[in-house]
Amino acid sequence: MRPLPISAYTVTSALGAGRAAHLHALRSGATGLRKLAFDTNTLDCWLGEVEGLGNALTGESARWDCRNNRLAALALRQDGFEDSVRRCRDRYGAARVGVFIGTSTSGVHHTEIAYRERDASTNALPDWFDHRHTQNIFSVADFVAAWLGLAGPAFAISTACSSSAKVFAAASRAIAAGACDAAVVGGVDSLCLTTLHGFNSLQLVSADICRPADAARNGISIGEAGGFALLEPDAGTPVRLIGYGESSDAYHMSSPEPDGRGAIASMQAALARGGVEPHQVDYINLHGTGTVANDNAEARGVCTVFGAGTPCSSTKGWTGHTLGAAGIVESAISLLAIEHGFLPRSLNTRSKDPAIEAGILLESRNGSVDRVLSNSFGFGGSNCSLLFGKTP
Repeated sequence: MRPLPISAYTVTSALGAGRAAHLHALRSGATGLRKLAFDTNTLDCWLGEVEGLGNALTGESARWDCRNNRLAALALRQDGFEDSVRRCRDRYGAARVGVFIGTSTSGVHHTEIAYRERDASTNALPDWFDHRHTQNIFSVADFVAAWLGLAGPAFAISTACSSSAKVFAAASRAIAAGACDAAVVGGVDSLCLTTLHGFNSLQLVSADICRPADAARNGISIGEAGGFALLEPDAGTPVRLIGYGESSDAYHMSSPEPDGRGAIASMQAALARGGVEPHQVDYINLHGTGTVANDNAEARGVCTVFGAGTPCSSTKGWTGHTLGAAGIVESAISLLAIEHGFLPRSLNTRSKDPAIEAGILLESRNGSVDRVLSNSFGFGGSNCSLLFGKTP
């Protein structure tokens, strides 16, 4: 594939708003996870909650008001991202800039609130509830396009935890096909009770903080996040998307294929598309959820493709598992690793599981980073691997 320059990017999570907050937290080892109450949740768990989402969207954006779109708006305002998109829009025209956004929850929390306020006699939802602009999966893509004044192709991708990784692949194909000249890609997923209790019913939510690859790990910590990147083919920027790989192993509704065959296929496809050999990858940002099944399967896949020597880690000990936003969050962390020569450790991993042979980083490291692979694997075996590299 033709490498795609990334002319701007931003990320907002429980670590804070913007790239600088994330880099500081990664360097200092400060997690964004907390034991806290969210809405009426009574589960004993750690959450990665984003601060500053209390104010409703107003004016022309009011019809999109919900937690998910408030989070999108907060993220869009960071790191000069709106200005970068404005320059891109002026260059190519609003109709030639696409929008590709991943989410798994969309405005589910807004619907939960509406359901609690339904009419006692008819069960009718309140008049203020607007499904199209809040609960609808397309809501966040529609909102982002309107917020940025873009009129090109707009897509929402919802493939569970690979959603906002797959947007890079979809945008790359759209640009190559001539459907658009540039693209805003990203992902937004916000906390809701449906997610918390749904994952808890699968016995995947841990009362302990997320501990990827740890011998005593027993589940995930759920977080929320939003992030965006601007793919601009002719930009002279320091980082690029140089490959992507997708696969669907369809092994099980919620469990990964134990030998990591789906993960292997997506990682190999990313390398092949980027024309990169395994030994040329300096760091792997693992999907690394902190469940026994996921971490073991991914580690087997990594060792099959790369061997046990390539440095790798999960960053979900910082942010929690941000579900449909995980791909963009970890893409942003991968870009920070390249730009700042920094490999983050697997936070909260106290004793590495002896069954995991992959080169899990137990201590952070400084050094030149030219290429990073970022993995995002979703329920049902929807897998995506992204390969980022420095611009020569």
